[in-house]
Amino acid sequence: MIERIEMKKKAFLMGTFWLFIAMIPGFAIAEDFLGVPLIPGAKTVLKTKKRIEMLSPLQHDKVAEFYKKAFKNLKDIRIRDWPESTYIEDDSNNPWHSVTISKKQHQGMTSIVIVKDNWTWIMGTLILRFIGVFVVLLCLFAGMSIYGAILFRTTKKAIPAKK
Repeated sequence: MIERIEMKKKAFLMGTFWLFIAMIPGFAIAEDFLGVPLIPGAKTVLKTKKRIEMLSPLQHDKVAEFYKKAFKNLKDIRIRDWPESTYIEDDSNNPWHSVTISKKQHQGMTSIVIVKDNWTWIMGTLILRFIGVFVVLLCLFAGMSIYGAILFRTTKKAIPAKK
């Protein structure tokens, strides 16, 4: 019983300590947007509640490497390397949806865009999946109906009628 009280006190003190450390600006590890770390040295061009656009002096490969390392422990991350950009998409329940890193240099800077998850994207994906399931079921139904009709006609001829 006494050990439990001591453990609760220690846990409370540790939690309080880390809360105070997190509130001190000098101890902040890195700036982030919706849980996505912002690359150090990047200049913010546009920042709203749903989107942040930045320009970084680093080359595309360095920026992509930074974000790949930052997301390596997240399991539902898709990284797509397109000709014009690298697109990192989150398929889980994180508040952000994607990070787009442009391969084209804008005034010698790499463009980085982080976008918040939105209901339009979520509902659009769900509706497409819903329609897709019914298209697959409709194709299966049509195929089974055709196969059933063929099977019925072939077995009807093979089995003599009862008198």
